[in-house]
Amino acid sequence: MSTGTADLALERPLAATRGERISGQRLRAIIVGSAGNLVEWFDFYCYAAFALYFANSFFPAQDPTAQMMSTAGIFALGFFIRPLGGVLFGHIGDRHGRKVALMLSVLLMCFGSLLIACAPTYATAGILSPILLLLARLLQGLSLGGEYGASATYLSEMADSRHRGFYASFQYVTLIGGQLLALLLLLVLQNFLLDAEQLRAWGWRIPFVVGAGLALLALRMRHDLPETQSFENARKKASPMGGLKQLAQHPREVLLVVGLTMGGTLAFYVYTTYMQKFLRLSVGLTDAQTTAVSAASLIFAMCLQPLYGALSDRIGRRPLLVGFALLGTLFTVPLLTAIRHASGPWEAFGLIACAWLIVSGYTSINALVKAEMFPASIRATGVGVPYAFAVSVFGGTSEYIALWFKQSGLESGFYWYATAVIGCTLLVCWFMRDTRASSQIEAEAALQPAQA
Repeated sequence: MSTGTADLALERPLAATRGERISGQRLRAIIVGSAGNLVEWFDFYCYAAFALYFANSFFPAQDPTAQMMSTAGIFALGFFIRPLGGVLFGHIGDRHGRKVALMLSVLLMCFGSLLIACAPTYATAGILSPILLLLARLLQGLSLGGEYGASATYLSEMADSRHRGFYASFQYVTLIGGQLLALLLLLVLQNFLLDAEQLRAWGWRIPFVVGAGLALLALRMRHDLPETQSFENARKKASPMGGLKQLAQHPREVLLVVGLTMGGTLAFYVYTTYMQKFLRLSVGLTDAQTTAVSAASLIFAMCLQPLYGALSDRIGRRPLLVGFALLGTLFTVPLLTAIRHASGPWEAFGLIACAWLIVSGYTSINALVKAEMFPASIRATGVGVPYAFAVSVFGGTSEYIALWFKQSGLESGFYWYATAVIGCTLLVCWFMRDTRASSQIEAEAALQPAQA
């Protein structure tokens, strides 16, 4: 066991006298773990941010909406493999450690980004071009399928009990930050380095090269992470670690994760990946205005995550989840309708900011809530697999379904679809227990002094 890990295992009486040093070690581990998460999501979101520029390279067509549907279709297929990633990396995380899973997931993301950066265009390679794009997205989807469960588990286990909601919220700070970083790179390229023609010709490859390099940096940073004490304690026991067979012993928790995720992930992807296309194709903003509004709204969303996370440490997790689901059910249709008729970028930003005040009730604490449901021996698998399944069905398809409604001339139908899905999550949130009061992580922590 490393020195850093051993220090984190100190008994609570000692922790009181050495709190500053232990707190510093926890904070460093959380920052490094979160930084790797940011890089993974930057790589993944570069696809959505730059799709407007590379769509014609892989899917030549006269109709821009049809091109967006083709790229959105591959975006969705990248999500469908995420449950497999959740199984694979959840097994690794529960059997071999959270750190190992985190390292392997970011390495796989690097390969996917490099493949997109080097992929030939349709004019050069024909059908091979979109096939290679699909293969790259499948690798990235496999990576993210494991990243969510591993990083959620690591951050939740590494945080201290009084501030677990606050620290765990940084998973979505960096998740949103990854998309924001992709958009900021797009803004720099749009306004200072390249014109629109250059971006469409070859400039769209730049972010994927950058992403591959950042992934290698994140791999090096994660190599120095300490393992969590929860995993070390669970590994000492004779009980089996990870695997679908053990996950099947927790059917209630699995269904809760799916039910929480379906509405939350749909809302998240509506106001992140799809919103960029919505602002451009439906609201009618220019490319630069679309990127600026998207970036500003993501900065606002990032600021909300730790505030909501800290609030959950005081009032519990369930009130925030119920607030999200209730307000999301009531206001999704009015908000999307108002954004559709926004008179300019400032009004659009204000309305999206209002949406984030609602959605952050889910995003800030959802990973922690799921981690608190499962014991350490199955936590990475329990968080990652059902989450990845729900995301692949409801999150990854959101953009494609929205564009399908638009192409069919029934764009508002998507607003009602999103409302119905969030309404289902409301039922789950309303009847679930508050995981802050029944946390498996806290129950295990209470036993640590006796085991130390």
